[in-house]
Amino acid sequence: MVYHGLMNPSRRRAILIICDGLGAEWISEARTPTLARLLAQHRRAADHRAVFPSVTRVSAASIATGCYPGRHGLEGNQMALVEDGKVVVHNVGAPSFRQTMRRVTGRTLRVPTMAERLANSGGQIAYSNVSPGAAYFLDPDHFGTVLHRAGSFGAGGTPLTGGAHLDVSHDLDGDIEMTRRFCAEVVPSADFRLAILWLANPDLTLHHDPLGSPEHIHALEVTDALVAKVIETVKAHEERFDTLLVVGSDHGHETIARSVHIGKWLAGHGLEAEVKEGRVGVASQGTSALIYATGAAKAAVEGVLPAMQREPWAGSILTGDALAATGLTADALVAAVDTTRHDERNAFGVSGTRWLVEDGEAPPDIGCGHHGGLGPGETRPFLTVIHPEFGQGEAGRTTSLVDIAPTVLRFLGEPVDGMDGRPIAP
Repeated sequence: MVYHGLMNPSRRRAILIICDGLGAEWISEARTPTLARLLAQHRRAADHRAVFPSVTRVSAASIATGCYPGRHGLEGNQMALVEDGKVVVHNVGAPSFRQTMRRVTGRTLRVPTMAERLANSGGQIAYSNVSPGAAYFLDPDHFGTVLHRAGSFGAGGTPLTGGAHLDVSHDLDGDIEMTRRFCAEVVPSADFRLAILWLANPDLTLHHDPLGSPEHIHALEVTDALVAKVIETVKAHEERFDTLLVVGSDHGHETIARSVHIGKWLAGHGLEAEVKEGRVGVASQGTSALIYATGAAKAAVEGVLPAMQREPWAGSILTGDALAATGLTADALVAAVDTTRHDERNAFGVSGTRWLVEDGEAPPDIGCGHHGGLGPGETRPFLTVIHPEFGQGEAGRTTSLVDIAPTVLRFLGEPVDGMDGRPIAP
């Protein structure tokens, strides 16, 4: 496969495809022949890592900025903001969270996105079928175009309506229709420097069905076919464009076997008033949680952490330098809890089960997939970089989601200053 225009080398562009929730261990010739072939024939990140927490909204911001959460400021699928001295936990997936974040902190992300960096040199367009928050934090300040079922916007925040809006369902059929439109409307177009296609599956399927189930395998097969469709369309236009194609995922999944409500645990260990009055808050990340506190409540939380560590659900508790080493820091953040992993198999023979941190929004789907912590299944996404300049073989170092932005921007001839990540070398 060749994705470049020898007759028109100046018209460089990049296309990024993210297959949400597709852990590297699920790629095989039998299940995902297209992805297996891409990894074998092009530059691949053999030791590729998720960010922490290993959740989609944080991943989107980290991919968009090339920075870890402590730099860009989006800390989780849920995160706390200190409002009028109180810890208030918000669902980052809500369409309005960008406005809430801006109202409370005076900004959205703390560092520029690729959309901002490319705004004056061709621009970015993103088609996404995941949560609104994950979609909008690819470009939270409207430097480019974002199409999503909850609302589509052009540069400057101009609403896109009618046929310009991405009115698709939040399921496999929605991924199929979104990809059809992406191939018809975006791939042949010269009106962008970077185009992003963010598929909801297999992540969406796994939140409702077990790993290794027929539903999971079907979602893998459909997702693989959608990637193949984009590649076919890119190839059809290879004489017009010099295209870098980057294909990857944001995280994987592990099986949920048990659940715990950490807020209730804190309340039962002497911190009921602190929790009720907003001096302490817990933000669930699925298989991990972030614990926030203000004022004297910080010491109170730290005082119960040794007892928490003895609980069967507390696999590891990260504080101080250990927490900062993950790339996650925040003023009110006291600790992160990564839940215990058990050596068990689910009904389809997939090994490894985890505890889910309940968020109070919905009952836990025991037996299905989830993510958010530091487990081996959830922290091993995949990545391949496809262009003749990058050749074949392994990248030769450990890579992360934060390396995607500098790799794309360096290919496009743009500066990569101020990023935590580094370009993957051709």
